[in-house]
Amino acid sequence: MEREKLDRLAVLIDADNAQSSLAEPLFSEIARYGDASVRRAYGDWTTQNLVGWKSELHRLAIQPVQQFRYTTGKNATDSALIIDAMDLLHSGKFEGFCIVSSDSDFTRLATRIREAGVRVLGFGEEKTPAPFVAACNKFIYTSILAPATAKGGETAAAKSKRPALKPLLLAAIDAVAGDDGWANLGALGSILVKNDPSFDERGYGHKKLSDLARKQKYLEVREEKAANSPSVALWVRARP
Repeated sequence: MEREKLDRLAVLIDADNAQSSLAEPLFSEIARYGDASVRRAYGDWTTQNLVGWKSELHRLAIQPVQQFRYTTGKNATDSALIIDAMDLLHSGKFEGFCIVSSDSDFTRLATRIREAGVRVLGFGEEKTPAPFVAACNKFIYTSILAPATAKGGETAAAKSKRPALKPLLLAAIDAVAGDDGWANLGALGSILVKNDPSFDERGYGHKKLSDLARKQKYLEVREEKAANSPSVALWVRARP
């Protein structure tokens, strides 16, 4: 699926709620969307819980933001991340924000950033609550980025949480197809993410949306060469 390229991104990581083993594939994925100009990881770096992150900080040029836990049961890390996010948003220097967490506490933050006309990319585990996923323009499950290193890999229970593919595809085709029933693949990809921010063809075992579409027996895919151009447009429709 074609990805919208954003120029400057602010990457804000809830280190208390994200796996350090996924740091490298995380930033490789983010690079596909734009330049991670700001890279910050929030947590109490005096504890042993974040030992795994410390080597990643230097290697990936991530700025650690220290936030002590003054009160048991209160998540000071979330508050610090939210305050910094709003400061960065008001600077007007960023086209997108990447929020790395599986915590629903960032739902309102994602919504507020979108209200300002700035895109939000969310990254988290399959357990991420639906409201936070829906609040993002695009949400990417970290198990998709590196299934072999994700904690426990992709379990059957995790995969079962993903929407059934057939109704998802057919509804999207119906939304963007012309009178002849054919839908442009690029437009199809865009509406799929709008309908479900967590949609990703990799979650269904394919690197490209075109490959995914071709594997569905109920879909038909055709190529259309542009006049005086080597580029090829792909179109999809439901089989009669």
